[in-house]
This record gives sequence, C-alpha cells and structure tokens, in this order.
Amino acid sequence: MALLNNEKNVLPLSSIAEILSAKPRTLKMYEEKGLLPIKKETKKLYSINDVKSIAYVHYLASAKKINANGIKYILEMLKNNMDEKTRDDFLDLVEIEMEKLSATDVKDVTEI
Repeated sequence: MALLNNEKNVLPLSSIAEILSAKPRTLKMYEEKGLLPIKKETKKLYSINDVKSIAYVHYLASAKKINANGIKYILEMLKNNMDEKTRDDFLDLVEIEMEKLSATDVKDVTEI
C-alpha cells in the first residue's frame, strides 16, 4: 500500500468547495484575488496541504470578515515569518478551531 502524498495536486476547486461547504464561485473569487496557492497548469488542481491554506483563507473571509487585502497581508506574514513546520502546526490549530464552529458561524462569502 502506497503512502499518501499530501503535496500531490489532485483536487479541483469544486471538490475543495464541497469539503469546506462553500460555493465554488467563492473559491474562484479567492483565486482571482490572488489568495490561493498559485497553480500554473491549465487544469488547476490542489494538494491536501493546499486545502489547509484555502480553508484558512475561507475562515478569515467568512468568519472573521477580513477583506482580500487583509488576508493577503496575513498570508504574507505567515510566509515570511514562520518556517514551514511552524506554519503547518499553526494551520493544524486553526483547523481544529474551525471544526468547532457551526455552519451558521461560517457563512459563504460572495464578495470580499
């Protein structure tokens, strides 16, 4: 049995939207605003590790009501001030906190 590779790009944005209970258009909007990991392929697929980052962006926009510029600033700070291990640990903690939220706490964002 092969081990899972969390870096392999296998998920389309529509599947990630379903996982996050978000609208695909909302995630597409995040992508257009430059908030998602950059994918150069024509068929944009995301990794399991990308899902954590996308979920964090969705959390910031929908639950915390932070606009696109604020989210870009936060993501830049995470990238520039945390090593990969610390950033992954932080996103794991955020994921745990997000799981505690009810569906009414996180509403789908249609405009940032």
